[in-house]
Amino acid sequence: MSGMGARPPELTELARVDDRISFLYLERCVIHRESNAITSTDDQGTVHIPAASLGVLLLGPGTRVSHQAVMLLAESGSTVVWVGEQGVRYYAHGRSLARSSRLLERQALLVSRRQTRLRVARDMYGMRFPGEDVSGLTMQQLRGREGARVRKVYQTHSARTGVEWKRRSYEVDDFFAGDPVNQALSAANTSLYGVVHSVIVALGCAPGLGFVHTGHVRSFVYDIADLYKAEITIPLAFDLAADPPLDIPGETRRALRDRLHGGAFLNRCVADIQNLLRVEGEAGEDAADLPDPHEEDRDVMRLWDDGEEDVEGGVSYGADDS
Repeated sequence: MSGMGARPPELTELARVDDRISFLYLERCVIHRESNAITSTDDQGTVHIPAASLGVLLLGPGTRVSHQAVMLLAESGSTVVWVGEQGVRYYAHGRSLARSSRLLERQALLVSRRQTRLRVARDMYGMRFPGEDVSGLTMQQLRGREGARVRKVYQTHSARTGVEWKRRSYEVDDFFAGDPVNQALSAANTSLYGVVHSVIVALGCAPGLGFVHTGHVRSFVYDIADLYKAEITIPLAFDLAADPPLDIPGETRRALRDRLHGGAFLNRCVADIQNLLRVEGEAGEDAADLPDPHEEDRDVMRLWDDGEEDVEGGVSYGADDS
């Protein structure tokens, strides 16, 4: 590449987060840029990847990435996540696709008010218990119901596949210490976390501001990912464990990728987050004070005015001073 390189893509040229490829995992390769594509080179050759249509790039061990490649991914609004061996450890992530802080402000307001935080938490559990009324349950009751539900899901898929199930067990520092179904669960859940994480940061939300989970930098990631495990990662893990492949983590990632192929999951995840952070006039909550999660995402800068409305940024207000 010579000179300043290819021009960055315009905002109108970028794919929306729900139209993008869910995730791509790379390891033991050199990642560079050629025009507006990311290139991955290893001993088998070079592959070109359109950056503007990529949701999240998972970088595993042995990857080397150039400054130009990271710059293109940033310009394209793609999220980069650095992960560990087999893609089952999270280390860091890149920038957001969002152009405004409206959803972040909305999330922060909801999580900092006990009544609205409880409402969102109940809604999350309600999405896992379709057809059940959870509006009057306490958090303790919801946790108990969720625990019983998850145990039943494990038992159901154990009976369906013939895979013995004892309990969820894994060692952070030794992936292969677990049995095949636990290995597959770890790999599938971690890949799901990466995809959900990419949607959350692409929308401009804070991964650490969770409603059910708390105290961790990825609390909101775990909140959202838990909505889909019983439907996606748990049955997938038992299916793979019924006839374990030689490369369980690799086959699990590919199976999950195929399951999420086509963008329907990204579209669903975006809609779920926006609906959970919805605007409605509840008791103790003035909808007029809260940013609308469905409002058009605009690249604007405004100044806090300590009044009813913010004021326009990029304007010199010195002439008004007396």
